[in-house]
Amino acid sequence: MHETGLSEAIVAAAVRRAAGRRVSGLRVRIGGHPVDPDVVTQGIQVAAAGTVVADAAVDLILEPMTVQCHGCGRSAPVHDHLAMVACPGCGGVDIDVSGSDDVVLESITVDSAELRAV
Repeated sequence: MHETGLSEAIVAAAVRRAAGRRVSGLRVRIGGHPVDPDVVTQGIQVAAAGTVVADAAVDLILEPMTVQCHGCGRSAPVHDHLAMVACPGCGGVDIDVSGSDDVVLESITVDSAELRAV
């Protein structure tokens, strides 16, 4: 499943960035293919179990791709995988799909008590 690997990679990056400090929050920007935010959040929570990221609040920012139809002129965000194959308005397949498919761990929040102790 795409979301499982994505979630594991996010947690691994957060663990590296935390350098042993307890993480209380993550902010992640996900572009590209549609993902279920609940599945990603749950996947992060499962992957984080037993790590410094366990129980961290997850803030996801989803940036969907955009489809531009040459047939009807429609331009719209992609909210499901079918829209990346055919225009959701007219069903035409003469489309362009654009946008970023980057996943960025924008920030982590570490517990302030640990910052004072360091």
